[in-house]
Amino acid sequence: MTAVADRPANASATIFTTEATATVPQAVARVVRERATVLFGLMGNGNAHLISELTSTGFPFVTVRHEAGAVAAADAYFRASGKPATATVTYGAGFTNTLTALSEAAIARIPLILIVGDAPTAGPRFFDVDQVGMAAAAGVETVRLDARDPAAQVRDAYDRAAAESRPIVVAVPYDLVEVPVQAATQPAEAPHPTTPAAAAPAAAELEPLVAALRGAERPLIIAGRGVVDSAGAPEALRRLADGLGAFIATSVMARQVAGPEGDLGIAGGFARLERVEIMRQADVVLVVGAGMNPFQMRYGTLVSEDATVLQVDSRTGQRHERTDRFLVADAGAALAALAAAFGTTPQENGRPDGGWRARQPMPAAPRMEDMGGDGSVEDGLAPDGRLNPRTMALALEGILPRERTFVQDGGHFIGWVPLMCSVPDARSHLFVGTAFQSIGLGFPSAVGAAVARPDRTTVLVTGDGGGLMALADFESFVRQARSGVVVVFNDAAYGAELHQYAARGLDEAAMLIEEVDFAALGRALGAEGVKARSLQDLDALKDWVSRGAAGVFVLDLPISQDVVAEYMAESMAGARPAPRPLPVG
Repeated sequence: MTAVADRPANASATIFTTEATATVPQAVARVVRERATVLFGLMGNGNAHLISELTSTGFPFVTVRHEAGAVAAADAYFRASGKPATATVTYGAGFTNTLTALSEAAIARIPLILIVGDAPTAGPRFFDVDQVGMAAAAGVETVRLDARDPAAQVRDAYDRAAAESRPIVVAVPYDLVEVPVQAATQPAEAPHPTTPAAAAPAAAELEPLVAALRGAERPLIIAGRGVVDSAGAPEALRRLADGLGAFIATSVMARQVAGPEGDLGIAGGFARLERVEIMRQADVVLVVGAGMNPFQMRYGTLVSEDATVLQVDSRTGQRHERTDRFLVADAGAALAALAAAFGTTPQENGRPDGGWRARQPMPAAPRMEDMGGDGSVEDGLAPDGRLNPRTMALALEGILPRERTFVQDGGHFIGWVPLMCSVPDARSHLFVGTAFQSIGLGFPSAVGAAVARPDRTTVLVTGDGGGLMALADFESFVRQARSGVVVVFNDAAYGAELHQYAARGLDEAAMLIEEVDFAALGRALGAEGVKARSLQDLDALKDWVSRGAAGVFVLDLPISQDVVAEYMAESMAGARPAPRPLPVG
């Protein structure tokens, strides 16, 4: 286990180099100490000076085994904690290895600083590549430092990454790693700038939304990660819903932001079908901070054709074709203004019966006895003799520690845990790779989540395809996690391709994987683990939890290839290929 210091990141007995005499990497390190709490990375020629400056002064550094893992871990650290994310890799191959994870962070709008080595200012060497151009192709800006005032340049990059919710690459040319800075316009002790509160929408902009909600008989609010990341937004969301007697549904990455009252759970492809039927009855739907992509909207079937759709997003280009009224605003500011327009109870707003959610009974939670449609509940097997993934996911709900963070890689398996397992709060279920529709980021993302919330059990949920792709950082997770579980839904295949394309007659040879024993791999790396063959084999995980859930436990679940996830079945019924990340693993 790599120790992460408990003291503040900038606290050390070492006397730091003053900015007036600092080299460029030392000036950069000073800003990292100011703005970050931990650095994720992998050392190479281009960043050795920076990392040495930080580790020699006690700054927490978490090393991974593949450069993609550095960015993925930092990304997950932000998602799980809301704190600034910082990663570092070297130039060349070190940088190019980050591009998948960097693209994911860009599309998912993760505020992240990636500090990299780069070609010398005098010109590229024979092995240098156009890193600025590659980052730009992924939608990421590069700040290429010079010696004039690198600290100010890095501070500005941190400020803009946070304000604009996007990653920025900070590149240190190799010939500057021992060059002293030429100026220092801002003292290192300067306080971290505070983000100004978002402006409230104008009354005229709000009025159409207020009027629609006031006239609603069955109002539904759909909240996304924009609500999670906006100060005060969750509380304002709940006040508004309480005042209207409205139900709340959320995107999968905003689970539990609704609180206990009126929460219909996940909207979209991972929703429980009996709750989708309630959502479809809404006559006014307010979507706040949630992407209205086809999967989120269940390919246009989530909302009734007769419903009025109101949308709030901070980006003008996000207006959906189904939207009737669109408001460009910060989620927290908009929800606070809307909540202020209504009373605190439905009765104050002319709803003496308590509103829609008082009239509409809530469906019961799934039960183990209802999981037998694909086989036996008693032993957890599907008809082909392999494990039923639905039964296994529901069993995990009752076995895993309640204080947990789920981290999910992409793959066919991705829908079972959201349907069957609860989470403690809105930052405790991370879907990685879903923005860029990639797999293979699960293990390093679990590292970042474990560092962000060491007080919780980090549960990585992966498939065998994505798990094998990310094996380099299996070791990183075993080393780093104070309490972690690796759950592998192992169908010996790229399952989504099997269900989408083999089902249509394509040859399945390239879709199959020789079955791997991930529990044995985990034990070789220092974890505990079991390859389960029945529901009863999960007793080994129960025993691990009862002993304190310390270290890492690997649960390899050899699941049936014949059990198709609900979202996949619905997608295929409409002859729609499921969007990646849902396709593989």
